[in-house]
Amino acid sequence: MGEQALIRAARLDDDHELRAVRRTVWSPLSEPAPIPSSDDAIFDEQHPVAGFLVAQLGSMIVGYINQSRATPLESTRHIHQIKGLGVLEAARGSGIGQALVDAACQCARREQAHRMTLRLLSTNDAARSLYDRCGFTVMAVLPNWFIIDGFYVDDVWMSRDL
Repeated sequence: MGEQALIRAARLDDDHELRAVRRTVWSPLSEPAPIPSSDDAIFDEQHPVAGFLVAQLGSMIVGYINQSRATPLESTRHIHQIKGLGVLEAARGSGIGQALVDAACQCARREQAHRMTLRLLSTNDAARSLYDRCGFTVMAVLPNWFIIDGFYVDDVWMSRDL
């Protein structure tokens, strides 16, 4: 995959392809929730299409990121949160994840955000490495927050200034 990915705003008609990407990249190392059904909507009230960016190679979506305000409170309008990121295995290692994170941070800045936050499982080494490269630092670790496949897994909270 030597070509440069196009990072663009998601569209409602991307729903079917994004659902397929989400199911393909799902792993118990990165998700505390069960694998989503192929019928589970990507876009909903808590995850509107306006919060999504996609990475596209040719006509194929190979990744996505979802970011929006961390809470609906006016007092936290300056804090945004990455609420989902996925890149197909074949496109990993090509800079697409970092391009998506950078683009999401730019979008948040345009919306007057001053901080980006995220949560990840302590078992997700690849994501942790990506976020470290993107300037995120650990704010907190909630030990043994999840039980996944019979094992305790920490919830890691990270953030960076925008």
